[in-house]
Amino acid sequence: MLFVRGRAGGTELTGTIYERGEDAPQFRGAPDEYAAYVWVCDEFYEVDSGGSSLEVAGREIQVAFESPMPRGFDTRGQALEAAKDHVRTQFARIGIEPDNVEITVEKDHDAGTE
Repeated sequence: MLFVRGRAGGTELTGTIYERGEDAPQFRGAPDEYAAYVWVCDEFYEVDSGGSSLEVAGREIQVAFESPMPRGFDTRGQALEAAKDHVRTQFARIGIEPDNVEITVEKDHDAGTE
């Protein structure tokens, strides 16, 4: 399992890449169970009213969340590129330049252990 984390404007977003042999979440819209790598992460966007309050870059905004849209990939490289692009896109949706998002990738060394 890999965690792809983006940080910018005083907030962060983390998604998960399930690797070959790991059990990705099963729900409606999830990719084919045979996908070697599965990316799952929240999607959100700024709204004028409603939603949840979030402080970003010193200003309070309202954000609404969409259901995660998991995607399957054949290679680790494809999954990582798509994950990084997704994280940058989510920050752009709340007014942060994609180039200002710091992205880190961490391996969950406890994945699959009790």
